[in-house]
Amino acid sequence: MRVLIVEDEPLIAMDLEDIVAETSDATCVWARTVSDGLEKALSDLDFALLDYNIAGGTSTPVARLLLSRDVPFCFVSASVGELPAQFRSVPRLSKPFTAEAVRRMLAAA
Repeated sequence: MRVLIVEDEPLIAMDLEDIVAETSDATCVWARTVSDGLEKALSDLDFALLDYNIAGGTSTPVARLLLSRDVPFCFVSASVGELPAQFRSVPRLSKPFTAEAVRRMLAAA
């Protein structure tokens, strides 16, 4: 399994990566910006964890790309209430998240 983490806060990204590693033998790739997220979203992925507000913008372009490629993902954000209507059916976790909530999300992937 290969998981993309789009998160601009290094400590949160490392925390998510640790949870993913404890949950499965997945490989994580990390993007700190939307442009890096778009580039990495073109690679072979099984799942993605996206912060919504990232580096002065939003991860909406990455989410749209993942949808077009049929890559499952969820938003992990303190701003889940700001998500556009088109992402209403996408799973979401509010920050602060628990390790158990992330594990459940990965298990459903």
